[in-house]
Amino acid sequence: MGSISKSWMTSVVVISLVALATPVQAQGQGNARGPIGPSPYDVVTGWHQPFAAHGFAFGGNSGVWAESPDRIIIAQRGETRLPSPIPEGFEQHAGSLGINVLFEADRRVWRNCLYTMNANGEVEELWTQWDHLCEGSEGPGPHRVRISPYDPERRIWLINETFHQIHVFTNDGSQLLMTLGEKLVPGDDETHFGRPQDVAFLPDGRILVADGLDNHRIIILDKDAQYIGEFGGFGDGPGQFDGIHALGIGPEGLIFALDRSGGRVNVFRTTDDPAKVDFVAVWDGFTLPLDIIVNEDSIWITDLGPLRFVNLDFKGNYRYTWLVPRELPDGYLEVHTFSVDSNGNLYGGDNQYGRTQKFVPKPGIDRKLLIGPPWVAH
Repeated sequence: MGSISKSWMTSVVVISLVALATPVQAQGQGNARGPIGPSPYDVVTGWHQPFAAHGFAFGGNSGVWAESPDRIIIAQRGETRLPSPIPEGFEQHAGSLGINVLFEADRRVWRNCLYTMNANGEVEELWTQWDHLCEGSEGPGPHRVRISPYDPERRIWLINETFHQIHVFTNDGSQLLMTLGEKLVPGDDETHFGRPQDVAFLPDGRILVADGLDNHRIIILDKDAQYIGEFGGFGDGPGQFDGIHALGIGPEGLIFALDRSGGRVNVFRTTDDPAKVDFVAVWDGFTLPLDIIVNEDSIWITDLGPLRFVNLDFKGNYRYTWLVPRELPDGYLEVHTFSVDSNGNLYGGDNQYGRTQKFVPKPGIDRKLLIGPPWVAH
């Protein structure tokens, strides 16, 4: 365990958070730590309105990006074929029938992989013209969807894990502008990937690629998506990975990288050399960290074992944790991705029950307990 990750055990947590959280002991809560309290959000039950043809339901919602309160972009791993006849108890998502859309891959149909929703959870745009980018995949397919806050064109980045590619679209989804990587050709050189997982954007225009589950490296690209360097590597040493799943960028050049299988967070910092970064710290103690949002002075991640949202400061001290129930109708098996809009609403993509849910802040809740939109340099 790194020196910074040890500090949470002896540090004094923020007093206001402790008082408001009414924390409980982590005993019996699996790997949950820190002050543990109730969720600061209410779930909008049934928000994600179905639109699939009869006999089908949502697939795994692996990528969610709230561009605005009225435009939420979703990448899903195809649709799920339901049993015929459809059993009683179907609540418009496959999980309500006990179907795990991640593991029951034989039910997967590659259609409606990219679409947008409005504030009421109604589908607005179906980008079926890009379904062919996922068709024929024997694996999970699309993994993340992101937009750079520094891009005036607001281009949409889609990471396709199984095909070892990254696609970049116009904001309206009408044009495919660029594809990085070669379809079904894994590699570890400057132009190939090995199951990439995420992208992140530095204020100077550089792009970081979490490359990912096979190569265990983070690639640095310039603003034109040309290779300029990389860091990381496989292992359990400082700055190494056993599966980079998500990236977050913070102030003062901080880079946070979630090591999913390694159960930890590696922290780096940019340097004056655009091709190099410095290792800062490693924070151990997680089970299976999934996604991250970096705010002005802290980070939020989702982790499994138990499923929870975890808030830490930039030294790795635990500030707040709230558990996510598994029970339906509002539970989750896996918050694979999450995003926050400018009104403070939270959206979480469930990669196993198969849907996205909307969370709204509880009336009168302390804003310190809420997840803000990702940090942006000004």
